Amino acid sequence: MVSTPTRTQGAKPGAGKATPAPLPARVRGGLRSFWNALEGSGKSRNGSTYYLILGSTLALTAIGIMMVLSASSVESIAAGESPYSAALKQGMFAAIGLVLMTVLSRVNVLWLKRLAWPGIFVAYLLLVLVLLIGTSTNGNQNWIEFGSFTFQPSEAAKLALALWMATVLARKERLLIRSRHALIPVVPIALGIIGLVLAGNDLGTGMIIMVIMAAALFFSGVRLYLFGLAGLLAVAGTAIMAIASPNRMCRILSWTGQTCADGTDVNYQSTNGLYALASGGWFGVGLGQSRQKYSWIPEAHNDFIFAIIGEELGLAGTIVVLALFAILGAAIYRVVVAQEDMFHRVLAGTIMVWLLGQGTVNMAVVTGLLPVIGVPLPFISYGGSALLMSLCGIGVVLSLARAQMAPGIQPKRILKLPAKPARKRK
Repeated sequence: MVSTPTRTQGAKPGAGKATPAPLPARVRGGLRSFWNALEGSGKSRNGSTYYLILGSTLALTAIGIMMVLSASSVESIAAGESPYSAALKQGMFAAIGLVLMTVLSRVNVLWLKRLAWPGIFVAYLLLVLVLLIGTSTNGNQNWIEFGSFTFQPSEAAKLALALWMATVLARKERLLIRSRHALIPVVPIALGIIGLVLAGNDLGTGMIIMVIMAAALFFSGVRLYLFGLAGLLAVAGTAIMAIASPNRMCRILSWTGQTCADGTDVNYQSTNGLYALASGGWFGVGLGQSRQKYSWIPEAHNDFIFAIIGEELGLAGTIVVLALFAILGAAIYRVVVAQEDMFHRVLAGTIMVWLLGQGTVNMAVVTGLLPVIGVPLPFISYGGSALLMSLCGIGVVLSLARAQMAPGIQPKRILKLPAKPARKRK
């Protein structure tokens, strides 16, 4: 029987606090029956959760390479490059990412605890180097160049921070009832990462890392009133950053239908994205036949690739992408709620919120529900660093899903590394 994430052991419920109403017994029984029929139970578990995660990830990655080829070919030709250049780079990073995903899926996740502190140190070091020697694109200084390739350390920082927070919170499990132990050192270290990202003028990535930090604290069972205080501080900080930046303020004004002080329309990218979605109709204008990618949507293969999917493949294509993300989210959630060890639960839950939250923000921006924020669509948008780290995150979740499978059908480990046994909860 699958258990749901629990709050920290030893925490005394406050008097008068309202608890969320549980799902009706009939609904809970129906969901349990559905998953048992899908995956089996006990020794007959067939590992369908593992293969749902793997299959949806591979499908999204394949769609991403195909759409990067379609969306980038025009601008590549205009720049005097091969129309396949961006897609080949994306394919190369996908191949590397799939190898890393396979390795991570066959390694005991407890072994990754050894990389938590070195990982967060390297993340800090790389983010500082970005500010010192990094390259700037469209006002954002987020990349470090290695010959003809560029690397975005903030993407690696997401996974490093998730691993580090899961390690620290699991170590302090019995102390999390006290607010200061729940917040220190997790919040200061995470805010340091966010500050370095914001120093490079990347508000979108900074917001995603804030969500990652909140997810780790939630799945560790931190008292819920702390999220209310943190939410107020986050809203105030975001408002101050928006007001302090004329460009960001102009984006918000354009999103609300107003005109910027200088008369410019910085929301043209989102407007043309909506034109692309509208012109796609039910089944699209055909793969490779987009009109908006002819410089109407700048760098259409990046953050606005979802608009090109809607234009070329229509509503049907966007629904397929949404369905794949829904399957991925439901399967990862299945892994999260089955975890009894806090390290496993926090790590898997944080990765789930990171990938699905980032995807939701991207699609909300493209459809005009949010102002333009530079956040890529996981597995699909062009960008080797983002794709590489997303696949590594899925590899970690697959390792946990593999452990839930019946022993006789588990994929064999590639690396048999020693790991400390999981600590039993009392």
